[in-house]
Amino acid sequence: MSASGGTKAIVAALGANLAIAAAKFVAFAFSGSSSMLAEGVHSLADSGNQFLLLLGGKKAQREATPQHPFGYGRERYIYAFLVSIVLFSIGGMFAIYEGYEKISHPHDLEHWYWPVGVLVFAIIAESFSFRTAIKESNALRGKLSWKEFIRRAKAPELPVVLLEDFGALIGLVLALGGVGLALLTGDGVWDGIGTLCIGVLLVLIALVLAVETKSLLLGEAAGIEDVKKIEAAIVDGDTVTRVIHMRTLHLGPEELLVAAKIAVQHDDTAAEIATAIDAAEARIRAAVPIARVIYLEPDIYSEAEAAKGPDPSATPGGPNPHAAGH
Repeated sequence: MSASGGTKAIVAALGANLAIAAAKFVAFAFSGSSSMLAEGVHSLADSGNQFLLLLGGKKAQREATPQHPFGYGRERYIYAFLVSIVLFSIGGMFAIYEGYEKISHPHDLEHWYWPVGVLVFAIIAESFSFRTAIKESNALRGKLSWKEFIRRAKAPELPVVLLEDFGALIGLVLALGGVGLALLTGDGVWDGIGTLCIGVLLVLIALVLAVETKSLLLGEAAGIEDVKKIEAAIVDGDTVTRVIHMRTLHLGPEELLVAAKIAVQHDDTAAEIATAIDAAEARIRAAVPIARVIYLEPDIYSEAEAAKGPDPSATPGGPNPHAAGH
């Protein structure tokens, strides 16, 4: 996995979650707190999620094959989507169920110092993990807001770790609040309410992750800045006079496909056009290094054809001209 995959942040989160999960299960065994059980399952699910991200990064490094000629870069998107499913099912739905059960059948907490001590320890450990994720993300997000970074990032690992760590910290505060209120009031229902809130939080985070990774799986175009760089690199003002139309597609976080129809002079020879295309490909790769797969089709620009606008039937996913009624 490349440095932009956030390997350091994933490993930091994995180590923290494994230690926290063990501590939470011990606290649950001594206190009977449902918040501790839900948080323990949450941390265990997060640990599994980080393992999935590392596994996806490893599988994405495989060489292209005749069956998969564009490589396996999208493995990272697939495993990130699996993370959202695990977080929703194991983390969120289990916590909601456990919270409902505790509200329906409340009982007093025993050895209250166990859950309180573990929660304080977990907040400190998660804060260090979250700090690492923020530090690695800041190196990539530039001037983007956090919301824009999570929505636009093509590498899924850092947004996943950021949202997981953020959710974990909020969940720990909710668990601490539920345990604290249960101790202050002597009513175990508050522990169940805290657990229920944790479940709802995890479900919401899982849904956000699912939506974002689904978009990556479907195939996203290059960012606006990269598109502008590619268009500028294609045109040399001599043989290649303009970009008639262009499509870009992320084959993986660090691999971009570029397909464009370019306008050339009507009296250029085949050799001149071939040389111009080779030069344009070199300029594209220099401007946007992740542009690995490039297809440029020469054509003669026509003002009349351009005035008609784009042809929807020529666009992937557009209307089928052979369908009934067309």
